[in-house]
Amino acid sequence: MPDRNVSHGALLAPVLHAIAAAGPNPTVLIDGPSGAGKSTLADALLAQWPSNQTPQLVRMDDIYPGWDGLDAAIRQLRRYVLGPRHAGQPASWQRYDWSENQPAEWHPLDTARPLIVEGCGTLAAAPAAFSDVRVWLGADDDLRKQRALDRDGDAFRTHWDQWQQEWATYLEQGRPERRATVRVRAST
Repeated sequence: MPDRNVSHGALLAPVLHAIAAAGPNPTVLIDGPSGAGKSTLADALLAQWPSNQTPQLVRMDDIYPGWDGLDAAIRQLRRYVLGPRHAGQPASWQRYDWSENQPAEWHPLDTARPLIVEGCGTLAAAPAAFSDVRVWLGADDDLRKQRALDRDGDAFRTHWDQWQQEWATYLEQGRPERRATVRVRAST
């Protein structure tokens, strides 16, 4: 499937189309590199959700256990959210408290409501059977680095290279973009 290089407003159209085709109560995953606009896309998707049933939103940024926690967050997402949800079992996720540098409270999820999970690593955690719509959001490296640093400032600047190395390993080992059912590319 070719990438669609579009603005944030137009990113929604192919995602909403895929959600409509997925049926009731879908699980939507949004993956891509840091600074690509995954959080913004997820927020816009919440605002434009095509039914009256408001989806739940899980942000991987709330799960990563520190700057080298991509793999651990992927395991948590698979074990406690996507696997149980797919099996119709209770699902939940545990927040990581960045200021205390330790796991924090658990957040239960309602399996009867749609679910959006956004963040780096979601497509690695999701065999096709665990999700209905899998979005890959790409962006130019310079654009996304500037966005990430604008968003997180000096807190991220000192960790950019470390996160990029973990991201590169994730891409190389898992090739997550191949799991996407919708691929779009942010241009601004």
